[in-house]
Amino acid sequence: MMRIGIDVGGTNTDAALLGDTGEVLAAVKSPTTADVTSGVAGAITALGAAETSAVMIGTTHFVNALVEASRLEPVAAVRLGLPATAALPPMVDWPARLREAVRGRSYLCHGGHEYDGTPISDLDHEELKRVAADIAARGLRSVAISSVFSPVSAEFELRAAEILAAELGPEVHVSLSHEIGRVGLLARENATIVNAALRPLAERTVGAFEDALKAAGIVAPLFLSQNDGTLMDVRQAQRYPVATFASGPTNSMRGAAFLSGLADCAVVDIGGTTTDVGILVGGFPREASGEAELAGVRTNFRIPDVLSLGIGGGSLIAPDGSAGPRSVGYRLTEEALVFGGPTLTATDLAVAAGYAEIGDPSLVAHLDPRAALAAIAERIAETVDRMRISAAPLPVVAVGGGSVLIPDGLPGFDEVHRPGHFAVANAVGAAIAQVGGEVDQVFSGAREVMLDGARDEAVSRAERAGARTGSVRIVEVEEIPLAYLPGGATRVRVKAVGDLDLEKINA
Repeated sequence: MMRIGIDVGGTNTDAALLGDTGEVLAAVKSPTTADVTSGVAGAITALGAAETSAVMIGTTHFVNALVEASRLEPVAAVRLGLPATAALPPMVDWPARLREAVRGRSYLCHGGHEYDGTPISDLDHEELKRVAADIAARGLRSVAISSVFSPVSAEFELRAAEILAAELGPEVHVSLSHEIGRVGLLARENATIVNAALRPLAERTVGAFEDALKAAGIVAPLFLSQNDGTLMDVRQAQRYPVATFASGPTNSMRGAAFLSGLADCAVVDIGGTTTDVGILVGGFPREASGEAELAGVRTNFRIPDVLSLGIGGGSLIAPDGSAGPRSVGYRLTEEALVFGGPTLTATDLAVAAGYAEIGDPSLVAHLDPRAALAAIAERIAETVDRMRISAAPLPVVAVGGGSVLIPDGLPGFDEVHRPGHFAVANAVGAAIAQVGGEVDQVFSGAREVMLDGARDEAVSRAERAGARTGSVRIVEVEEIPLAYLPGGATRVRVKAVGDLDLEKINA
């Protein structure tokens, strides 16, 4: 199965063509365009792929929209939990600028469950009909429904969605929290509101990607990369845009594992402006264990545990030799000394040290880069050290176009790998992505019965998502006893992944 992997970044769109056995047949970098379509189409055309079985895309469009507080749809936030949960309204902890961009109206309604599935109060149909009438009067088209402990019992969210959809009609988008976040109410509700605000943008962006494939003459299924390194089809992507937020770092880490052959390592992904550091466990990024803050909003959906550092290939070098966080970014080929520009950048230091052959080395021959590059290596090594959880030896894989800044060894990390095609590891990671299924619920009862049920459900979810039957394996099991709850309650999270089954998808 020949596959095309694409990573659409803020500066560059990277693309890679992988053959039947996983070898990288071609790789390109091209400028990202404002209209998305022409940039992606241009990258695909440059690959020279006449035929392909599937196209996988990772994108930063949706997280950028949240960070910029632009292109967001006002949301009707419906919370089911009365008479509980009234003290803290939806979006109470959001930054003011973002809250104003997203908030349409908040509604507190009856419903919700306790941790063991016992209802807090019954769903009030007439109450929800009054809410629907107000939503319609305000002209809101995106609705986020959250319910107390809905990951334990999704009954009320599903029933509320049916009532609101019947009243509002099919043109209104509805996002349900049990499909998006984990147990904690406020963080799960936040993630659901963000998802609802992005639904119209997701439809437009996915449509642009499909147009790009047509423009490039490619007839193949299209998938988008998720935060956990697995795939979702375009219809899922339109429904759950928040699931793509961290696809860039995740694809880089998965690509690093594939290109280096290392399943357990630290990955240092250096771009033009920042360095992202994460840990691979069994070939997949270690996920953040708790809540993740995005643009000042606390969420609790699946996201890799990544530390970012303001150092990249375009970082400005200060008179004292320190690098970043300011960067010339996409203007590197205009501003850097090696390209005849006026600005001393980290790339100039790498060329002067002989780490890279970029531009005209004679323009930086007068530089002594040793102290500044040593300081960069030290800061990156400190960041990697912060991510490790033991003193055991940890190999480091360096990827991204800016990874030429790292020498063959880092302080405290003698084993540094820079695999072939390291500059497009993100596109390779998108191309090799598998299909996943996850269970994250609170259970009570016998431990083995509980775990077996969670494993079976995770496998079933992966297969329903398009994984080939028989290829699915369990890659992560996490148990968290909830001592403060009676009845031996335990939070169980199980993740399963499998190979993409195109016949199942096409059927």
